[in-house]
Amino acid sequence: MRASGDHSIATFERRGRAGSLHLKDAAMTIRTIELLRFANPRLVAFRATAPHTRRTAGFTLLELLVVMVIIGLLVGYVAPRYFQQVGKSEVKMAQAQIESLQQALDLYRLDTGQYPSTEQGLKALVERPANEAKWGGPYLKKGVPMDPWGRPYQYRYPGEKSELDLVSLGKDGHLGGSGEAADITNR
Repeated sequence: MRASGDHSIATFERRGRAGSLHLKDAAMTIRTIELLRFANPRLVAFRATAPHTRRTAGFTLLELLVVMVIIGLLVGYVAPRYFQQVGKSEVKMAQAQIESLQQALDLYRLDTGQYPSTEQGLKALVERPANEAKWGGPYLKKGVPMDPWGRPYQYRYPGEKSELDLVSLGKDGHLGGSGEAADITNR
């Protein structure tokens, strides 16, 4: 079928049952398109590309599912190892803090001749107790730290198993336990 307009001529080819037309000559003007739409209202759009080219701009559902399975397998393999390392680092941090508190308590003892009592607690390392004239602190720069799980360290003097006891109750916050939940002490 040939159509003519004011400015140019385009050649169309009828394809399929729906009556869609494919543009063969890209030089068609807007006026010719308007005339053709008026003549056949079912014409909505014209394609200036080859009729059977495949669109390659996206991914298929199968490709997306394969990628999702691979990501799931990687997360399932890496995540437990990552969280295991986080737990170990909290235990090591508690051990380092207990060691630092032990050193501060030793300095306190060198200055005053004795460790702070259980009632005075670790607070005696940052604030002068009322009855200590030889106190040379503060013995900690930033105050008494909390354990890595957000609980205060337990201090006893005299200690039950050594001269003094410094204890973090671990991840579970209860006496005893094993693994990350085990108590961490200065002994």
